[in-house]
Amino acid sequence: MTSIVGPSGSGKSTVLRLICGLDKPGKNQKIVLDGIDITDEKPAKRRIGMVFQKNTLFSHLRVEDNVAYGLVSNGMNKKAARSEASAFLKDFGLEGFEKRYPDTLSGGEAQRVSLARTLIMKPKLVLFDEPLSALDAPLRKKLAQLIRELQKTFGFTGIMVTHDINEAKTVSDRIILIKDGKIFWAGEPKDFDEKMLEENYEC
Repeated sequence: MTSIVGPSGSGKSTVLRLICGLDKPGKNQKIVLDGIDITDEKPAKRRIGMVFQKNTLFSHLRVEDNVAYGLVSNGMNKKAARSEASAFLKDFGLEGFEKRYPDTLSGGEAQRVSLARTLIMKPKLVLFDEPLSALDAPLRKKLAQLIRELQKTFGFTGIMVTHDINEAKTVSDRIILIKDGKIFWAGEPKDFDEKMLEENYEC
């Protein structure tokens, strides 16, 4: 799990847009995933999951159908998909939430459902675009710990963009600091010096 931090406008979210295919890289630049050049692959074909700041749940679907949506879209029988979604929700502390609608969920619950919907598809890579920034501090900390636990449980590769360095340290094996569109520093969370976030800091 890698977190990308840096000041606003430094290019953090642009990195995610390039990886998932929403933006095109420059001439002679490539996007490579698992050793395969995916630069020209359509976003839907890249097997990359996304978790956003605001949940993107379908308001007219129950929790179980939101989580099962990708499975059904890929051809799984709806009953089997619901069964798999129901079992999957237990890992997210959402047992018993299957029949609820998104508008009955708290912000933290909705983000957990979003996580479940993403991970049930077994993506090669999960991109997190400030998924916790709209939540209050105690809940951010709790969900950051959950993301870390889920990463260990499911073994997915993830990249998170965040403004919160404590959040980055909680979830990450590696932190990358970007300034002005360039990598300013990269290393383990324990070696990160928060002074590097200051505008005039020089390595």
